[in-house]
Amino acid sequence: MTSTDSNIAVQGQGERPLWIALILTSAFLIAEVIGGILTNSLALISDAAHMFTDSAALAVSLAAIRIGRRPADGKRTFGYYRFEILAAAFNAILLFLVAMYIIYEAYQRLSEPAEIESMTMLAVAALGLVVNLISMRLLTKDKDESLNIKGAYLEVWSDMLGSIGVIVGAVVIKLTGWSWVDSVIAVAIGLWVLPRTWTLLKESVNVLLEGVPEGLGVDDIKKVLLAVDGIFNVHELHVWSISSGKASLTVHLASTHPPERWPLLTDEIRRLLGEKFSIFHATIQLENSVCEQGVAEHSYASSSLQQSAESPSAIVPDGDAARSDGKSL
Repeated sequence: MTSTDSNIAVQGQGERPLWIALILTSAFLIAEVIGGILTNSLALISDAAHMFTDSAALAVSLAAIRIGRRPADGKRTFGYYRFEILAAAFNAILLFLVAMYIIYEAYQRLSEPAEIESMTMLAVAALGLVVNLISMRLLTKDKDESLNIKGAYLEVWSDMLGSIGVIVGAVVIKLTGWSWVDSVIAVAIGLWVLPRTWTLLKESVNVLLEGVPEGLGVDDIKKVLLAVDGIFNVHELHVWSISSGKASLTVHLASTHPPERWPLLTDEIRRLLGEKFSIFHATIQLENSVCEQGVAEHSYASSSLQQSAESPSAIVPDGDAARSDGKSL
């Protein structure tokens, strides 16, 4: 199975759990809004707000999966996979805004604590916890394979924490009568969610800015390429991902081998990239000397080797000697 096939398979497997989670979350959202109004609980309303973002996140994630299945065309030559990343970024921004709003509202209410109907608040929060746990269980399998599903999972996960906080708050208010605890818990939920939101947004922006995928290192790739027999310079090395789990690479390689051997050399390099880095979409340009781009900022060779590569003696007929030079970098 190719990387593209596996990515589509993950999307297909993730769609059904998303649908179930969306139905459960949307149904409970209505009940929680009513419960928050009846109990006058800001913590419960904040949990309902998270439920709303959960529903929006799940809906956007489903739309992203559907759109992402569209094949590449004349205008979108890479296909529509980036919709998944846009959905993840949207979820992160939405969750951040909701968390900030809840923190602000809680701060305002601390000065004037409202009377809380703790038992109704407890019952609604307990039901919400059950819904969140079911949704989390449904999304756990695919969350590490897709930023899109990971974003939806984090939404549900944060709301699960919110439900636990509301339950604790309801018990404390029932036992002590401290209604200000409701606002404190709402703030705690918001502060707990913010770092996770930042992580998701950072990962999404990294993909959108063509950053090196998480878990891959340009220096590690360079070392593997320079260790290949006959490769004495690596330049114009670019690594990015189109979407989750779809790393791509382009590179120029200066080789001591004659052009007739380049097809076999290219196959060997592709095999190494796939085995060591799970990069299955690679564009490799072989050259007998370092091109102008290689002399510029994307070259990976020492200055001494760079100068020798530009001279006529740079093409060494002995493959072992060339590999030895590459390893000395």
